[in-house]
Amino acid sequence: MAVLLEDILQSVEQWLKLIRKPQPYVDPNLDPVLLVPGVAGSILHAVDGSNGKGERVWIRIFGADYKCRTKLWSRFDSAAGKTVSLDPKTNIVVPEDRYGLYAIDVLDPDMVLGRDCVYYFHDMIVEMIKWGFQEGKTLFGFGYDFRQSNRFQETMERLAAKLESVYNAAGGKKMTIISHSMGGLLVKCFMCLHSDIFAKYVKNWIAIAAPFQGAPGYVTSTFLNGMSFVDGWEQNFFISKWSMHQLLIECPSIYELMACPNFTWEHAPVLEIWRKKLDDCGDTRMILESYTPSESVNIFAEALSSNTVDYDGESISLPFNQEILKWAHETRRILSCAKVPPGVKFYNIYATNLETPHSVCYGSEDMPVTDLQELQFYLPDYICVDGDGTVPTESAKADGLEAVARVGVPGEHRGILCDHHVFRILKHWLKADSDPYYNPLNDYVILPTTFEMERHHEKGMEVTSLKEEWEIISKDATDDQGEVTIMPSVSTISVSQDGGHQSSRAEACATVIVHPQNEGKQQIELNALSVSVDA
Repeated sequence: MAVLLEDILQSVEQWLKLIRKPQPYVDPNLDPVLLVPGVAGSILHAVDGSNGKGERVWIRIFGADYKCRTKLWSRFDSAAGKTVSLDPKTNIVVPEDRYGLYAIDVLDPDMVLGRDCVYYFHDMIVEMIKWGFQEGKTLFGFGYDFRQSNRFQETMERLAAKLESVYNAAGGKKMTIISHSMGGLLVKCFMCLHSDIFAKYVKNWIAIAAPFQGAPGYVTSTFLNGMSFVDGWEQNFFISKWSMHQLLIECPSIYELMACPNFTWEHAPVLEIWRKKLDDCGDTRMILESYTPSESVNIFAEALSSNTVDYDGESISLPFNQEILKWAHETRRILSCAKVPPGVKFYNIYATNLETPHSVCYGSEDMPVTDLQELQFYLPDYICVDGDGTVPTESAKADGLEAVARVGVPGEHRGILCDHHVFRILKHWLKADSDPYYNPLNDYVILPTTFEMERHHEKGMEVTSLKEEWEIISKDATDDQGEVTIMPSVSTISVSQDGGHQSSRAEACATVIVHPQNEGKQQIELNALSVSVDA
């Protein structure tokens, strides 16, 4: 009996080996794509120089704040143009697993509850694999140390090597770069500094939600109050705003996100502070002071003049860093000179429809600010403009480049990376679909459904009749109950031509009827009649 049972088990094992998991669809005709994230969008490992052991320090649940303070807190070395960790034994590296995709996919692979909050390119990667992209063949990622400048030499060298490796892995095909947020500034810096390499390996560049002219309100409050990577209850598991505050004060990348001082804003972003002042008569008055982006630097400097952190038993001064500011000004100058190389196509997707911090106000008429060094304890009030909640639409649209298309999509700064409207646009631009009727600029599809044409001659008269129908698929125009709210519309047009002494005459009349339907569809009916007479 035991022998028979063993035979059965062996037979089952052999049978299981024959069962293969269904292979994902792979389209060999697709060009390669390289995904580049924005600030805080790459997994970072801290490697101990003494023993070579590494651990994930961004992002993690357990001990996140402690690891940030001990491994990621840093100082800027102006001579090297590099932010260096306070721990001299720590070297920050980006993992290269899965051809660079691991570092930009799920930023904390160990997180179970609330995992969506640490998704970065995850949904887009999953979607692109459905379209036929293949990791290591046509789909790659580029993570980087987002603390550093967007023109940091080591990052530029790594990106150059990455472009060459993607090109070779794809069999000599040029690639499309898809960047998100600050990744757009990094790509733009590389394109300006290494335009020959860019033109050699890149076919298209698609920037998504890029702060081309800065993120004024976001950066102002970051300098004075810090920032949270996630919102809601999940932020309790991550790094505190104060710890992030101390980290970002020494990050050139954040200074490079300040409002561009040379950009002509529709409404200039300002820093406003309610202050108590004495007038000429010695009476106390409350005054709302307003500072331009350039003038705000003095406020940052005074507010952070006594800022310190305790590290390994030592008190370290971390004021607003004027050396980083000089470095950031040079980065801005480089960005302003960038041009898209010949043969490369540039596309811009920006987000809209969310209240986005633009100007920042501290204090109130009832509770004015008495000490600028106490600003970090004040809750800011924002004057908002249209944008994605982080980057104003005005900044994201102002790429300063020759673009094939600029498309606005309602969405949130990071949430736009999992927006199906964006997926549809990317699929079309990447030629991963076969829909010649889709228009990404207006987000509709025109499907021809009927075409009938008749023509006949009789006694010098030619009569032509035409009937065409299309179906336009766009956003749903319905009310709260899901009912169509737009009534059918009818339009007519008539034209005529008189041949004069030649006694010839022609007339044509057309009627267009638009029939709104459910689910964002409209039926378009065209009826036309043409009559011409030759004497």
